[in-house]
Amino acid sequence: MPFTQEAVNLSSNKQQSDFERFLFHRQTELILELVAPHAGERVLDIGCGKGDYLRLFRDKWCSVTGLDSSAEALKIARNNLAEKGDLVWGQAEDLPFSDDEFDIVTLITFLEASRNPNQVIREAIRVCRGRVFIGFLNNFSFAGTKQKLKEIFGFPLTKDIHFYRLAEIKSMVGRVIGAPEITWGSVIYFPEFVYSFFEELEEALPLRNNPFGAFTGLVFPVQYTYRTAQNPLLNTFGINGNARRTAPGTASDMLRETPK
Repeated sequence: MPFTQEAVNLSSNKQQSDFERFLFHRQTELILELVAPHAGERVLDIGCGKGDYLRLFRDKWCSVTGLDSSAEALKIARNNLAEKGDLVWGQAEDLPFSDDEFDIVTLITFLEASRNPNQVIREAIRVCRGRVFIGFLNNFSFAGTKQKLKEIFGFPLTKDIHFYRLAEIKSMVGRVIGAPEITWGSVIYFPEFVYSFFEELEEALPLRNNPFGAFTGLVFPVQYTYRTAQNPLLNTFGINGNARRTAPGTASDMLRETPK
């Protein structure tokens, strides 16, 4: 979920509606089904907001790192994670991490408001050595109007965002790494009022290969190549840029704290 103060207030409210809880439950079901995280894997969530998805992976015994361009969001995430994770201020278009640094990289309802989604995907792939997950709002969903979907997924109603088609995301990924094997699925198939009466109907439908859910996710493998440090760090740390391996976490160790 993108960070907005409205979204933070909503999710922290003890009176959070049954539908909002169900929405997050179904999203996490799809994410875990496709990503299948293992204990000890390193996870980066780009645009982590207040850290809800980081907690999901931390509960699976992963080592988690979150990146966001909002210092306020990172402060909230730090409290939510109880300091059990690394949080970095930065821009998704220019990630402050070395190549192949993470086993899993996630982009969850982040591309919708991005000004350069192709570069964001390129950077996500660069820092990954295992698999990348992209979760996005589906342009072909029957779950409600675009204004309604913006509301339930935490986007400000006045914000202009892009609703993606699965083919669009596949095309952007393909421009970076060719044609990887992509596994995908979706959830939230019906308008909100349906879930007051027929929640079981959603549960009866398959997660994978269903094109009509409001939230669609896909995952694809990234082949491990070798580690390199980003150029600005080479001289500072005396790293040989031609070496097959570099000190892991060099960039992220420098940038764990938000700007003061």
